[in-house]
Amino acid sequence: MNAVAVEGVWKFYGDFPALRDVNLEAASGACLALIGRNGAGKTTLLRAIAGFSKTGKGVIKILGTSPREPATRRNIGFIGHGIAVYDELSARENLTLYARLYGLPDPRQTAIEWLERTGLERVRDGLVREFSRGMRQRLAVARAFLHKPSVLLLDEPFTALDDRAIAVLQSLLRDSLAEGRTIVLSTHQLREALELASDVALLVRGQVAFHGPCTPEMVADPGLVYRRHGEG
Repeated sequence: MNAVAVEGVWKFYGDFPALRDVNLEAASGACLALIGRNGAGKTTLLRAIAGFSKTGKGVIKILGTSPREPATRRNIGFIGHGIAVYDELSARENLTLYARLYGLPDPRQTAIEWLERTGLERVRDGLVREFSRGMRQRLAVARAFLHKPSVLLLDEPFTALDDRAIAVLQSLLRDSLAEGRTIVLSTHQLREALELASDVALLVRGQVAFHGPCTPEMVADPGLVYRRHGEG
């Protein structure tokens, strides 16, 4: 069974088809890099996979069930364009809250562990509204990973990250893959994504133009997929 399965999915905004008969899958333990130009439909597709957006046609399954099922949601970690943490709470309070929402056995200890893993232990009692952009992003990374989800869905995760945050995220992603978790990430930073990816899917105007294994030649030449499929 694939960890992520997208079958015949269409998504309409009015009469405009943002997604057109999309078929994709990601096996357990795979890292699928979702690439494409601005407006290709990457964010729309990831939000649909996460269960945040209903599709017009087709079926999406995470671990064999609908992503909109509460039990399935607990197996998903999501990083989108918003960091989804509370500005008026401290970093430790934010992570403790999320750990409680996920029903983890020791929320306070979990929060401390993830503050350490993301390099935020020294500012754990600082209010998030006082954090730099990079610090806020590292906190969002901790929020997405702390419940050890089976599937990670990441929308442009490297955008606006400082060098330290990129290193933290890449390390966590490698650890997650080593532990058998599944990752689907959209990105414009092709080099960082292809170094992690086992598979690649190219979206062009809401359609899948290419879907296949990530090869060494793609890693060596990140623009290769675009050129081969009419996007160069």
